[in-house]
Parts: sequence; C-alpha cells; structure tokens
Amino acid sequence: MIGRRIGPDENGSLPMLQPGDFWIYDGIWHGITPNDYPCNLGNHTVIEHEDNSITVSPSIRVSISNTEDVWHGYLEQGVWKEC
Repeated sequence: MIGRRIGPDENGSLPMLQPGDFWIYDGIWHGITPNDYPCNLGNHTVIEHEDNSITVSPSIRVSISNTEDVWHGYLEQGVWKEC
C-alpha cells in the first residue's frame, strides 16, 4: 500500500486519518497500518526522503496484547509492506 504523509492544517488539526497515513507530532512519528491500526514509531529510526516519504527501521510490529500481533511489516519510502 502506498502511504500518505499528512500534516496539520492551518488550525493545527490533522485530516481524517486513513490506513497508510503517517505523520510527525511533537517530534514523534506515527502511522496507521494498512489494516487500520495506529502505531507509534518513536522507538524506530525514521529516514525522511526528498519526496517527503519516510523509511522506518526496524520492522513495525503492532500488537493488541503481548501474544497477538495485528500487523507486522515495513514502511519503505512511503510504501507499507507486510511481512
């Protein structure tokens, strides 16, 4: 899935969040996985590219409990790829 970098509008509000979105807030990157789960990327290394896309490492793992992953994959140059 090709992601979308979003940012605040003139009032400081984010647009309606959609799967694949990613943004920075208070210096921390966040995203919405392709299957619509929020993820905090604060413990990841994020590289910003000239086209405003990002690459995140290591892989992004989103869990709803310690034993149940709901999404695991990568965000590379703005493209979400599931493991």
